[in-house]
Amino acid sequence: MERTSASQPDLYLISDQDIVYEQDLLRDPGSVTPWLAYIEFKQQHGTPYEQAFVMERACKQLPRSYKLWKMYLEFRMNHLRGRNAAIHRSEYHKVNSLFERALILLNKMPRIWEMYLSFLLQQPIVTQTRRTFDRALRALPVTQHNRIWRLYKPFARSASGETAVKIYSRYMQIHPENAEEYIDLLIDMGHYTEAVKRYIDILNNPRFQSKQGKSHFQLWSEMVELLVNKAKEIETGAHVGIDVDGIIRSGIERFADQRGRLWAGLATYWITRGNFEKARDIFEEGITTVMTVRDFTMIFDSYVEFEESVIGNLMEEASVRASKGKLDEDADLDLDLRMLRFEQLMDRRPFLVNDVLLRQNPNNVIEWEKRVALWGDNKAEVVQTYTNAIAAINPKKAHGKFHELWGNYAKFYEKGGDLDTARVIMDKAVKVPFKTVNELAETWCEWAEMELRNENFDKAVEIMAKATQAPKKSSVDYFDETLSPQQRVHKSWKLWSFYVDLVESVGTLEETRKIYERIFELRIATPQTVVNYANLLEENKYFEESFKVYERGLDLFSYPVAFELWNLYLTKAVDRKISIERLRDLFEQALDGCPPKFAKVLYLMYGNLEEERGLARHAMRIYERATRAVSDEDRFEMFDFYITKSASNFGLTSTRPIYERAIAALPDKEAKDMCLKFAEMERRLGEIDRARAIYGHASQFCDPRTNAGFWQKWEAFEVQHGNEDTFKEMLRIKRSVQAQYNTDVNFIASQAIARSQQRAQEGIPETEEEKEQADAMAALERQARAPMGFVAASTGPEGGNRPPPAGKEPQPAAPVNPDAINLDEDMDAED
Repeated sequence: MERTSASQPDLYLISDQDIVYEQDLLRDPGSVTPWLAYIEFKQQHGTPYEQAFVMERACKQLPRSYKLWKMYLEFRMNHLRGRNAAIHRSEYHKVNSLFERALILLNKMPRIWEMYLSFLLQQPIVTQTRRTFDRALRALPVTQHNRIWRLYKPFARSASGETAVKIYSRYMQIHPENAEEYIDLLIDMGHYTEAVKRYIDILNNPRFQSKQGKSHFQLWSEMVELLVNKAKEIETGAHVGIDVDGIIRSGIERFADQRGRLWAGLATYWITRGNFEKARDIFEEGITTVMTVRDFTMIFDSYVEFEESVIGNLMEEASVRASKGKLDEDADLDLDLRMLRFEQLMDRRPFLVNDVLLRQNPNNVIEWEKRVALWGDNKAEVVQTYTNAIAAINPKKAHGKFHELWGNYAKFYEKGGDLDTARVIMDKAVKVPFKTVNELAETWCEWAEMELRNENFDKAVEIMAKATQAPKKSSVDYFDETLSPQQRVHKSWKLWSFYVDLVESVGTLEETRKIYERIFELRIATPQTVVNYANLLEENKYFEESFKVYERGLDLFSYPVAFELWNLYLTKAVDRKISIERLRDLFEQALDGCPPKFAKVLYLMYGNLEEERGLARHAMRIYERATRAVSDEDRFEMFDFYITKSASNFGLTSTRPIYERAIAALPDKEAKDMCLKFAEMERRLGEIDRARAIYGHASQFCDPRTNAGFWQKWEAFEVQHGNEDTFKEMLRIKRSVQAQYNTDVNFIASQAIARSQQRAQEGIPETEEEKEQADAMAALERQARAPMGFVAASTGPEGGNRPPPAGKEPQPAAPVNPDAINLDEDMDAED
């Protein structure tokens, strides 16, 4: 293939069969068509050398034909496919020269450049290949450069080193959006400083969008990780433009949830650079500024690990020196100092954690108390902690019991014997604008208790008097949040309760009474206040005064509180044996407007009073009133009690009207039980017919299927006292009652529902017969609900106009004879 022209020695390549094609070429030398036909003929019948001969002539004849050159170049490239470029170097060089000839006139054809560059990539000639890529970029328009860069970038990766970096730096000028790819290359090539600079560029560019879908924080984290891990290899300083400390600190300000990791990373950076003291300063700054325990734990653990590694290395060096018999006092002293520093660090941990929590919320009273406990017996630090807490906590935002912090502060001085300072603290505490009145009241009580512990009783009373000081008539609302706690504290029940207990213990009766009266004037008395005041007067033999206190309490409170006060008041009044007329008036006042659920106890007390000190007849009237006034739950029991009392006072016969009224007033279930008692009483009196009539009356309440006990009792009664006729009558009534319940729609429906629910719970399926019965009961219920004069429709969807079954003729309705005799009724009458 070295011969490339149709010179005289190459004429032997033209055979007789080629003459036709040669003549076509002579006739139309400027056309591509005869050349293509000639080449196609040679591809079918010629040797590769003959094909190359024709293509070479064609390209020389028509050097601007893209089609001929592409065909020729592909043919020459295919001829070398699979051959080693080093062994056949000369052949590859010939094809390279052919490409250079083609590009003289076809240098704007990107496909030719791509073929040439792909062919060069197969050869071990880096410099020539790089220069050819550069020529292609210069020759082609910018719009075609992507086709070249698609080959150029893999070449750069394979070339590596400075070549790759320079190639990619040129690529970044055209495609800055692919900066991540360039950064990866720089990291792979070890150009860490340049990689960091590129990171800084894209992070400072607000329009940059990661093609790998990374967020701004992810890119920033990758840069920080690179700075920390390659600290020794990266050049820093103002002349380079990389301020590692400033970069990481800016991240600490921006990314609050990553502060622990960033502080630890910054310290690791200085550790990697060998500046241990700087790293230690960073750790200290981190653990004293972070706001969460998670971040603190992360930094502290890294700090501890760093100190342990340093101490471990020093101990290894000391052991090596000891094995060689060498002594180094400076090194040993340094080791001891580091051990001491490490122990102090571990001892500081609880305080540092407490600092974190207090930075989160300086109003956290619980954490301030924990800090006081951490100092133990260090009095100076305890006092300083209390001072700092009081200065830092906003009373309105305090989390925890702020008043207890003041109290504990005063107790600290009290235990130390400095009672004057403790009083000064409590005096300041009662002026604090707490969140609630209750906290202020607790503070006053704590101050008084402190004086009591030191047996200063008069001082304690004086303090409570000051705490409860208020105008004669106060219109202040205890629950008015717009007023300060100091303006409302005089209406605190807790404060007055402590005050009155204190004066009652160490003062006189008159002083105590004045305080109780003041409580009533301020209208803050509770039921317990009323009871306590009344008991105080009673203990001191002021019985009438105590009764007046109860009456004042009854004016203040309504039911149900009034019931408890009446109960106590009436009990004590009865025990005092005051006049019966006055007691009757009190009972009538108590019963006036009393709710039914509280009436029973009062009526029983009233009736018992009449039985003991009045007339039995009056007691019976009271019990009779009670049966109407008490609640439904207590009515049966009240009737039973009334009957018992009537029988004991006036005999059994006097209870008949009571029984009758009870049966009429009570619901069916309780009326049945009352009937049984009534019938038993009549039986004991020998009134068998009366008892039988009562049984007959009660039977209407008793379904034989659910109240078998009643019918057994009646049957036993008839067996003992009746005859055959009465027994038959009892059975007839039983059948009648059962029939009545069988036709009671509501009863049937409730029974069916109960059975179906029970079967559903047991998992038993419903039978067809039961379904039919359920449908029948539903129809019966609709019929019962239908208006008068209407007939319920059929259960079918067609109502009463349902057609007869298939195959059957409709039957005419049977005529109704109004004079027909009902034989069933006659038979029942005979029975």
